[in-house]
Amino acid sequence: MALAVALASSEPDGSGLSAKAAPLPPRLPIWPLLIMFGLVPLWWLAGAFYLIWSLFGAVLLALLIVRGRVPLPPATGTWLLFLSLVLLSATQLPSPASLLPFGLRLGYYVTALVLGVYVYVYARERADVAAALVPICAFWFGLVALGWLGVLAPRFALTTPVEVLLPGGMASHPYMQDLVHSTATEYSKVALNPIYRPAAPFPYTNNYGSAYAMTLPCVVAFTMLRRRGILRWALLVSLPLSLVPAFLTLNRTMFASLGVGLAVLGVRAAVRGNVRVGASVVGVLVIGGLTSLLIPVAELISNRVESTDTNTDRFSLYAEVLRRIADSPWLGYGAPVTVDTVTAEVPVGTQGQLWTVLFSHGVPALLCFLAWFVIVTLKSARARSAPGQWLAVVPVICLVQIPFYGMADPTITIAYFGVAVAMALAEREAGASPKYPIRSPKALAA
Repeated sequence: MALAVALASSEPDGSGLSAKAAPLPPRLPIWPLLIMFGLVPLWWLAGAFYLIWSLFGAVLLALLIVRGRVPLPPATGTWLLFLSLVLLSATQLPSPASLLPFGLRLGYYVTALVLGVYVYVYARERADVAAALVPICAFWFGLVALGWLGVLAPRFALTTPVEVLLPGGMASHPYMQDLVHSTATEYSKVALNPIYRPAAPFPYTNNYGSAYAMTLPCVVAFTMLRRRGILRWALLVSLPLSLVPAFLTLNRTMFASLGVGLAVLGVRAAVRGNVRVGASVVGVLVIGGLTSLLIPVAELISNRVESTDTNTDRFSLYAEVLRRIADSPWLGYGAPVTVDTVTAEVPVGTQGQLWTVLFSHGVPALLCFLAWFVIVTLKSARARSAPGQWLAVVPVICLVQIPFYGMADPTITIAYFGVAVAMALAEREAGASPKYPIRSPKALAA
């Protein structure tokens, strides 16, 4: 927290002779983001995707410190307060063994903030905002490719180098095993007719659906910002191709969150008279509708729900969270716990980020977590352009997912990425001039 304050306080106030004569701070490079997001399939094959993510965050933080004079995006203070409460909740951990998964989750939360600041600064100082979306577009290609791997080779599994190198006790832990053992799909290994649902590069198919829904608006926004180029056409081709693995995840919340996002987008377009946004929403719905004719999603989802106790398990876990949080409402329990009072095989405090934060870190932490998403939703909604409006639905999608999908993993940084670009673009469209001049394409090439 002190570091963030120091970064912000190092920014000149914009008045006086010394402020006018101060040189521009050095540009932030794009290569760390390209390595971080563009090489996700490689990190997944190595079994390092989840473990290396916070190291990338440390690299971004180091670059921000070297640069200095870093403007912080809106609602940063709210997230810092959330991080403080998460740290305090560590006092409630049941044993030292819980420190490792707690540290991983905390690392994802911190990395999300650092990445958000980095992307926000990068986007607000570039004349070409689309350049800030290139890393997330590279991630999209990996997501689609690995999704198709799950479709074409559903039983693909790999003992990764990281899995081999980890100590035996650590590698055999169920939580760590999920993170370092690479599988293309999630399915029941004991079912006679298992349903193979694409999951890679994540261990769980719900994470795939969550990441897909968050990334899709960023991809559409890029194609609107860039009217030509190979990358734009490659993305346009990939959009219909992506629907097959996305639909086969059978993720109800993914469909619901995208539906709400498109509905909000359509209403805003109608109110503001933005024909381009309205046409893009109709185009996405038409492509999705045509895909549903080839893949009977509703029937497959119905069959899956009928053959599992997923709804019963979820509601029993939620009820247990509400029962137990009454005994520790301020700081929670530090982490999810396994109990014998529910039928589900997963710990209490999972199956939704809302329940994870509430159970692990307490009511105040949950309020801060939700407040951040509400604030950035309102800030992003000020965007007027078509790409800005598409980016503005990223936090809306997240708010729909929070009760059902976990985000204490790399997916939280995907949310932060889209939100950071959305806020930077909304500020520019609102005429809020940055403290440092927007660099022209010629200056960027220098």
